[in-house]
Amino acid sequence: MNAKSSLRRQLDPNLEDRARAIRDALRDAIVDRRLAPGTKLSEAEVGTLFDVSRTVVRDALQMLAFEGLVKTERNRGAFVSNPSTEEARQVFASRRLIEAGIIAAAAGRITPDDLTAFREHLKEEARYRAERGASARRAEIKASGDFHLMLAKVAGNQVLEKFMDELVARSSLVIALYGRTGISSCGHDEHDEILNALEKGDVKKATHLMMHHIDHIEADLDLSMAEARTLKDALAL
Repeated sequence: MNAKSSLRRQLDPNLEDRARAIRDALRDAIVDRRLAPGTKLSEAEVGTLFDVSRTVVRDALQMLAFEGLVKTERNRGAFVSNPSTEEARQVFASRRLIEAGIIAAAAGRITPDDLTAFREHLKEEARYRAERGASARRAEIKASGDFHLMLAKVAGNQVLEKFMDELVARSSLVIALYGRTGISSCGHDEHDEILNALEKGDVKKATHLMMHHIDHIEADLDLSMAEARTLKDALAL
């Protein structure tokens, strides 16, 4: 952050809140597939849609760029990241490394109340799986990712939780670009099996199930492109 940006926030602290709100709206649209990879994010258009200055929009886009969800190109602007097949493989390789650690940490911390919350969440996943339509599919993808984020939270390591938040977001972007089926491929039964193993304190089995689960998600990827939508439609503004 440069001196001018720092001073601007001191004069108007709401600017950062506005930028974060825009970041969150764009992030959700990217993660749940409403904004396809490669979509141009015009500062002027985003500013008009949210009734803010281009400076605020620029800050929001910089936040997304830091997370790897947006790429900026000189003289061209900002675009939803369009990860290569190698980047997609790296995302899932990273998840295998990190989620093995999360399983180990969560196994020693998970409580009966946590298990109850997970069971309720699995019911929500199942409900979305039973529904039809694009909105239900997007909700299912988000709920499936949230299962992994809940595990990271139970693990009690904020650094791991932050890494997982970014990796789940990037995974959703990869699925949007390369997903063969157009759904999360993050099966309810697999989540249930992982949870059962954790409940029994069987770290080895839970870790094995998680690795198989990630393999399953990655195996559903191909070179299919997601259908592009306009920025206004994707944000429902």
